[in-house]
Amino acid sequence: MESRLHISPRESIVRKQARLDRIPWAGRIDFASFGARIGIRVSDRAALDRLPELLPPSWSWSGDRRVDRLYSLVVGREPGRRGGPAHHLYVNGYRLARTRSADEVAARLRSGLELSVSRNARGVVFVHAGVVGWRGRAIVIPGTSRSGKTTLVAAMLRAGAEYLSDEFAVLDQDGLVHPFPRALAIRGGPGRQIRRCTPEDLGATSHAGPLPIGQLLVTRHRPGARWEPRVLSPGTAVLAMLRHTVLARSQPDFSLAVLRRAVGGAAALGGVRGEADAMAASVLAKDRGRRVPAPLPFEFPRSDLRMSESPE
Repeated sequence: MESRLHISPRESIVRKQARLDRIPWAGRIDFASFGARIGIRVSDRAALDRLPELLPPSWSWSGDRRVDRLYSLVVGREPGRRGGPAHHLYVNGYRLARTRSADEVAARLRSGLELSVSRNARGVVFVHAGVVGWRGRAIVIPGTSRSGKTTLVAAMLRAGAEYLSDEFAVLDQDGLVHPFPRALAIRGGPGRQIRRCTPEDLGATSHAGPLPIGQLLVTRHRPGARWEPRVLSPGTAVLAMLRHTVLARSQPDFSLAVLRRAVGGAAALGGVRGEADAMAASVLAKDRGRRVPAPLPFEFPRSDLRMSESPE
């Protein structure tokens, strides 16, 4: 008896993509952001109306259908197994979501698009970090999701800082950090639900252009703690950023070169913090001319001891 033909995961994805290509799509948009080229096609033309609000910051229309990532949204029309139409979201043949909730599939599409831009951008390095502007320089807070960086960014905005991002520091080849001004995703309330708000909702404004990094804050929340940081050496500061760099593994040389330029003139501080509002007030009130002490040993929080690159 002949053995069953083995189909590799790669072959399965190719076949899935081919089946998707045969669907009579109702509409498609193509856009670019930071050099990444992304396409989105939908099975229901009505879904096109909501797509612009889900696109990542700094996007522009593109007429080129040669894209790095192609998202396919099959809008549910027929009842699913448990009632209600099921929506299906794919990227390059991989299924990202199957849900009856239009809001959930929209959230998955939004996050997927942001990740696709960060992994396919050209000439820049994306670092998972919150970023605000203060006195002509950027304050960068590297950290993973749920590390509290958005909470700290929001506190700094309420204290008078300008908004650049709560998710990515986008570094160009000169080491300047560019805005990625998506709506802030603040967790709170029952179930830690995400509430999106604009800087204006917090009484702040967005900064429009690139800034040099003035401060790098490596921190995590500890109830009752006080912000009494230690100064990090330049090498430790680069390593702290590298751990949260999206393409640290696939583009290590380019990433390191950019990170060294970015943090070369910055004051890098590390330590635990208490409440975000208290730390924000302390950081922003510091005199720019204050003498910086010599670097002291600093131990990274255990939760930060992993790279950030993750599959789409």
